[in-house]
Amino acid sequence: MRVLITGAAGFIGSHLCERFLREGHEVIGLDNFLTGTPDNIAHLFENPNFTFIKYDVTNFLYIKGDIDIILHFACPASPVDYMNHPIHTMKVDSVGTLNTLGLAREKGARYIFASTSEVYGNPLVHPQPEDYWGNVNPVGPRSVYDEAKRFSEALTMAYHRQHGLDVRIVRIFNTYGPRMRINDGRVIPNFIYQALKGEPLTVYGDGIQTRSFCYIDDLVEGIYRVAVKEGLGGEVFNLGNPEEFTILELAKKIIEITGSRSGIVFLDRPQDDPDRRRPDITKARKVLGWEPRVGLDEGLRRTVEWFRERV
Repeated sequence: MRVLITGAAGFIGSHLCERFLREGHEVIGLDNFLTGTPDNIAHLFENPNFTFIKYDVTNFLYIKGDIDIILHFACPASPVDYMNHPIHTMKVDSVGTLNTLGLAREKGARYIFASTSEVYGNPLVHPQPEDYWGNVNPVGPRSVYDEAKRFSEALTMAYHRQHGLDVRIVRIFNTYGPRMRINDGRVIPNFIYQALKGEPLTVYGDGIQTRSFCYIDDLVEGIYRVAVKEGLGGEVFNLGNPEEFTILELAKKIIEITGSRSGIVFLDRPQDDPDRRRPDITKARKVLGWEPRVGLDEGLRRTVEWFRERV
């Protein structure tokens, strides 16, 4: 198949490019390098089945030739990034989604939208199933990301209902692994960098808030299954690891795995920071036959080794 991936030079996007190429597909990657980097895809440039176009999907989008699948993964994804680029974040998940959906309609392509667990906000239901509507502050500082993704989900489903487009939505929970930026701003890169530098690990609040962490290889496997399986038009899938850890537990694990002498300091917690976050992946298990295989300790060891070579 001929596959278009936006956000191709990002953390998740670059791994997706690799996976589709490995399966024998032709891949066209788009990225404007706002948060992605050419380093993530440099090793793919010599692959004859890979084409890269530096482009911002908030502009009119046209690709020559047939396209079988479009994966819209372009968007700043860490709080640091989307708070530094609030308007562009909202544009890429409104205008960018509209442009990529329009291209999918023109080409008759299957469309996979990268949503997020942030659509659930600070959830009142735990764990979070796909039919939970969420608890989101529409005017808080995180709303530029949360509401942009919620709008994109609505727009994606509108194209499905009005135009019969084959769309699928993946709600991605916390994911980590090689190729995350050192200054990404998310908790695992922060903690690993601080531990390797011997600096105190900065825990926001008391550290008892929980998250669920999925290793990148597991996530990509889930996305690939959503993308290629027949008969999933209009479906939404949680993709994440259902194992739940407190932030304080995570900090202690990273100190242990890195062999660091770092301590832990506690800072004020950001506004609207979710108390608990854990995916209900019953649907993914049943429909896709998918569940994560890499545990947190093993995934952190792999990630720490990648960071150790770069810090």
